[in-house]
Amino acid sequence: MGVGRWLAEYLPEVINDLVCPADAKEELLNECESIWKQIEECQSKLMLLGMETLLKSDDKLSLLMMRVKALAAEHNQWQKRSPEIISTNPDVLLALGKEELQKVKNDLEMVLSTVQSKNKQLEEDLKREQQWLEEEEQVLDALNGIEEETKKQVEQLPKARQKVRAFHELQNKMLKLRVYKEELLNALGEFLEEHFPLPEKGGSAKKKNSSEEPAVELITLHEVLEILINKLMSTPHEPYVTINDSFWPPYIELLLRYGIALRHPEDPNRIRLEAFHM
Repeated sequence: MGVGRWLAEYLPEVINDLVCPADAKEELLNECESIWKQIEECQSKLMLLGMETLLKSDDKLSLLMMRVKALAAEHNQWQKRSPEIISTNPDVLLALGKEELQKVKNDLEMVLSTVQSKNKQLEEDLKREQQWLEEEEQVLDALNGIEEETKKQVEQLPKARQKVRAFHELQNKMLKLRVYKEELLNALGEFLEEHFPLPEKGGSAKKKNSSEEPAVELITLHEVLEILINKLMSTPHEPYVTINDSFWPPYIELLLRYGIALRHPEDPNRIRLEAFHM
């Protein structure tokens, strides 16, 4: 293996990119060649020493012990030896220093990129943790609110029971009133049906005119009262009902005469039920 090949493999940047005079390059090559020759001589001596040892003895243990001693001696020599400077030329040293600084710079940039990426990941994790913490605090606040509301409900439970009892009593009274109302309506209907029947058996009256038109179906007094009551309750601001041919005039006059119904002050064809509940 020649020194040129060694330099091409291990010092490409020094040989190709070194910015220094030609004499400095030549000096560096000569020094490297001299060091390489010394290394080759040492390697040859070691190979001869190993061959002689193998020829003298086949004992593997002795061979291993000798190798251990040789490595220990070499280790001691390297420990005692101080590092030698490849070259004393300042241009060469400057170029080598720049190369080492560039390597250190590249390594530091890689470390910086890794640290920045890690910091970014940590920031994202921190944001997620903060969001999770806020959600947990909201849930905790909601649970505290529910707890307070439950305590108030427990404290107000006796009052609520009293209110429920009163509500049930009111419902029972309303149910009784509805039943009583139905009974009154049924009794009224039976009374009106018995004492105020329709004027004709068929429940119809023919119009007195020359043309033959179909008879108009008359409604009972009970139905008239029901219409007036429903109108008064559904639209109290406009309780009037328009009289048509289905209303038998004697019944209308009866209601008006006894003050059960009232005519419209401007339209005599409209009547309403007297507001007895007012």
